[in-house]
Amino acid sequence: MSFLVLLLALLIEKFSAVRRQVQQDGPWLQWLAGCDSSSRLASAPELALSLLVLLPVALLGLLLLVIQPVLYGWLALPVHLLVMMFCLGRGDVLAALGPFRDAWRRGDLEAAYLVASRDLAIDGESDADLLRKVQGHLLWEGYQGFFAVIFWYAVLGPLPALAYRLLALTEAHTSQESLRELAVRLRHVMDWLPVRALALSFGLAGNFVAVTQTLLHELLNREIPARRLLLDNGLAGAGLADGESGVASLDSIWQLLIRSAVLWYGTLALGTLLWLS
Repeated sequence: MSFLVLLLALLIEKFSAVRRQVQQDGPWLQWLAGCDSSSRLASAPELALSLLVLLPVALLGLLLLVIQPVLYGWLALPVHLLVMMFCLGRGDVLAALGPFRDAWRRGDLEAAYLVASRDLAIDGESDADLLRKVQGHLLWEGYQGFFAVIFWYAVLGPLPALAYRLLALTEAHTSQESLRELAVRLRHVMDWLPVRALALSFGLAGNFVAVTQTLLHELLNREIPARRLLLDNGLAGAGLADGESGVASLDSIWQLLIRSAVLWYGTLALGTLLWLS
């Protein structure tokens, strides 16, 4: 059922706006605001994160446990699909990059800096630094909004996928620094395996030699941030390790992400066929 859910999620994401309707973060964000304003929870970030992440995950697990025996498990299909749609990234990364791409293409670097700060929350010390940060933003949004969710759903089901998205929302929206730091540490743990799996797929879908040379140095490094590992290997896989400039590099990165997604879906399809046979 996992591959069917992932295939349906991809089709719904591609041809409809259902994701925006499912991703209603308002009630959970109100709950987060309540936890942030609680003096008791402010001094106990572990308890706050348990309420914000573990409790919803446990409730989802209980729901799936109850409905799993019904109709041979098919009643769980729409629940899995809704959870998957909720766990995907927020917004449209390509649409958000549009004004930056237009400004850079016409050579208006001042406007490029302004829209990068306004739309992407990115500032650069130089043109090359700004472009590199935008490249990293594209890779990170593609990873955390799609690949990480697919990885955890395919490996362990909807519970870790939901936990990953709630950790990401906590990191992005909490006003308590201690809670944010805890969410960042736990998310770093969850990122360790999928970010390396994606980096490896960059080599299979792009420049294998360059990715291998880059990845081997940091493969077992537990301290390297996932964003940096992703950027280094993404640029290598797209053949941009020498610092190619211009928005054409963003097109190359996006095509690499698409090829990697096809590779992942193909691997999951093959694994499903072998398991059924």
